[in-house]
Amino acid sequence: MNDDYRERLDFTVALAREAGAYAHAQFLKLETLTVERKGHQDMVTEADRATETLVRAALARRWPEDGIVGEEHARVHGTSGFDWVIDPIDGTANFVSGIPHWCTVIACCKDGVPVVGVIFDPCTGELFRASKGGGAYVGEKPLKVNAATSLSEGSIFAGVSGKSDPKVAATLIAEILGARSLFFRAASGALGLAYVAAGRLLGGVEDRMNSWDCFAALLMLEEAGGRHQGYPPGSLDTGTKVVAGGPGVHDALARIAAKVYG
Repeated sequence: MNDDYRERLDFTVALAREAGAYAHAQFLKLETLTVERKGHQDMVTEADRATETLVRAALARRWPEDGIVGEEHARVHGTSGFDWVIDPIDGTANFVSGIPHWCTVIACCKDGVPVVGVIFDPCTGELFRASKGGGAYVGEKPLKVNAATSLSEGSIFAGVSGKSDPKVAATLIAEILGARSLFFRAASGALGLAYVAAGRLLGGVEDRMNSWDCFAALLMLEEAGGRHQGYPPGSLDTGTKVVAGGPGVHDALARIAAKVYG
């Protein structure tokens, strides 16, 4: 592993734990939080903003020349070629409903490509981590994608939400069920893709995911032996379509994505 990546990974693991613990403390007193509802499944809480502020402040102290991309605050452009990508609470709809399925996500990118990624689930205590060339782990267990060669052998992360075109969402679900698979959707894209990297799910498909939702997990998937669509130019800021899975099912997922999204 690149020594610079190792230092950044160790820092990110500690920071994700700190930020996740802070967010979890807010989760335990949910009834006192202010929730801003911008639409169905499109919410932000004071906990989101405060957690991201905590992360940004730590990054600015340690690597002041790096850029930062986050869900809740403005883009910061750096000069080092490194950018940090932050989702303080991925799964806010679950968070505000008291459902213990959400996470804190931090990735570090070099020239737009993730080289470090950490996803911390404070409700279960699971911490997923990866670095470019250094492998991917949950706790101390190496991640490995599922060896399935057919979509009928497990479940697929289906990226649909209240903002999805209902006809497109229905077509995606129909295609997954038509492949004799099951669909998984639990309102945290980062955890869904981390489960793909861990072999718990066969793969995942979504028409567009923000970088802060998917970059950390896509690095984990790479290091766990999986395949995905890559990082289109500019996707750090604009997001990307996601087609991700084990090598035995990736092509089948790509065919479904092409059929559903064009």
